[in-house]
Amino acid sequence: MAQRKQTRRDRPSTGSASLTAQREALLRRLRELDAAAKAKPGYRSALILLNRKFRAAGPAARLGILQAASFMVNVLERLPLI
Repeated sequence: MAQRKQTRRDRPSTGSASLTAQREALLRRLRELDAAAKAKPGYRSALILLNRKFRAAGPAARLGILQAASFMVNVLERLPLI
């Protein structure tokens, strides 16, 4: 059976794959937060950025979304949880 030639459209670009890998790493860091951090409003905002906003954004805007989400995750990891 002959294989179909892979077109440029079938494979993600290197930049797109890198952004997706960064997104997955941030989602993993969010999952590792404890329950007190997950109760903060920033947790939900970071999830919205990494899911809904990331998927809806064009390739150029995804980097900015990842930077904002990374900042929020950093804050959530460092916040003194009361």
